[in-house]
Amino acid sequence: MINDPHLQEAILRIRKMEKCFDMLLTARKKPIDPVHEKTLLAALKKYYEGGLWLYDYELDEKGLLPKDLKRGVLSQDAVYDFLSEIK
Repeated sequence: MINDPHLQEAILRIRKMEKCFDMLLTARKKPIDPVHEKTLLAALKKYYEGGLWLYDYELDEKGLLPKDLKRGVLSQDAVYDFLSEIK
């Protein structure tokens, strides 16, 4: 178990953003409620552009995140490319 509250917070945030990103990717093939999609997109954009993505990315680079944590949202190009395509 991880005792550092900042690390626990980051793990929860990454899991939340993973779900958000997955839902948005799925919505490209199977549309979802536009209001929900807009909310998800705003959350992902805020995460990526607001500095928390970089903080989480650096935790990953330092090897501080659990090995079994899904972290596709932390890839350097995935979210950027997705947000660029939507514009």
